Amino acid sequence: MTKMDKKKVLIITYYWPPAGGPGVQRWLKFVKYLPDFDIEPIVYIPKNPNYPIIDESLVSEVSKNVTTINHPINEPYRWAGFFSNKSSKTISKGIIPEKKKQSLIERAMLYVRGNYFIPDARKNWIKPSVRYLSEYISKEKIQTIITTGPPHSLHLIGLQLKAQLGMKWLADFRDPWTTIGYHKQLKLTKTSKEKHKALEKQVLNTADQIIVTSSVTKKEFQDITNKPIEVITNGFDNESVDMTPLDSKFTLSHIGSLLSKRNPKILWQVLSELVTENNAFAQNFQLNFVGAVSEHVLKSIEHYKISNYVNKVGYVSHNESIKFQKKSQLLLLIEIDSEDTKCIIPGKLFEYMVSNRPIVALGPKGSDVEKIIKETNTGDYFYYDDYKSLKSIILTHYEAFQNKTLQAQAIGLQKYHRKSLTETLSKLI
Repeated sequence: MTKMDKKKVLIITYYWPPAGGPGVQRWLKFVKYLPDFDIEPIVYIPKNPNYPIIDESLVSEVSKNVTTINHPINEPYRWAGFFSNKSSKTISKGIIPEKKKQSLIERAMLYVRGNYFIPDARKNWIKPSVRYLSEYISKEKIQTIITTGPPHSLHLIGLQLKAQLGMKWLADFRDPWTTIGYHKQLKLTKTSKEKHKALEKQVLNTADQIIVTSSVTKKEFQDITNKPIEVITNGFDNESVDMTPLDSKFTLSHIGSLLSKRNPKILWQVLSELVTENNAFAQNFQLNFVGAVSEHVLKSIEHYKISNYVNKVGYVSHNESIKFQKKSQLLLLIEIDSEDTKCIIPGKLFEYMVSNRPIVALGPKGSDVEKIIKETNTGDYFYYDDYKSLKSIILTHYEAFQNKTLQAQAIGLQKYHRKSLTETLSKLI
């Protein structure tokens, strides 16, 4: 089938290379594989985005055959930087300081962001995008559009295009809308909360198809809409990275941001006891942080007297992060112990799963992550009161490390391959 014969679908996304971070990977990979299922993706992105993280290495992963169109966006983070460049960059990354440590400027910015930019700070892109895309869609005879959020303002572009042109619309939620954790930190007024809920309900009841990344989110949305909801998780791809030997040290590596709320004191306590009780463990142990780490987390680690074992790598490219995953002895996955985080499945989980390294995960009871780790036999999942079990498994892994037998025994991973997931998506299109 030629490109002319393939069904065209317009994908409206904010994050696209050279943007870095997990929000890019999902649709970068869908776009890569959609042509294999006789679908031609056209990607609409902002012309002048304010990406908080840049990863130039991802540009080479964009298919040369994909059509990309863009239109300018006017973002408040640009002028916010005039008042406090550090605060605006931090908040644009989704990193919200603890309430008691927020400066006056940060408190003001959070109030303005939460109550004057509904649903989010990219709302100014809605009207110009609808004008531009209405003409483009008619000209190109496109019958299906997909919006992906956050930012959830992109779903409002889909809402208006659906009303004007009556086309098929799929709304993809990489994260929930009104129940996502940081909503509680945005200093929303009662009126603002009601506006968010009303917009969420309107989107969920107007789109032809809802796509979510977790079964917990699906259950939540089923209380709001009767529209069909499909769970398509994130996944893994075949990564072409140079193979490196396993670390000679007993490395526990956390890939990605480790923010203030995501601070597993139970783990630091376990590690502190192990280095105190076991001289060999102390000589071999290293804690890698590959990505941003909050000062709050580092102070907790200092409190438990394990700072000397920390290797702060900082943010690296996606390719480099894959190398760290494959050479580390153990991989850490940390989530906040909260009802709000049960639905969160970090994209890195799926890359962890194919690294052949055991996962040690901490999070809330009944989460989607817990189910996936158990189903695929890729590691162990602990609650925040599982102190003895957590200590025992790390010691067991350390003994396997000493015997050079430490590895994961994964099963049933193929359904999480990006191509398999794209096949599911293609059937919805």
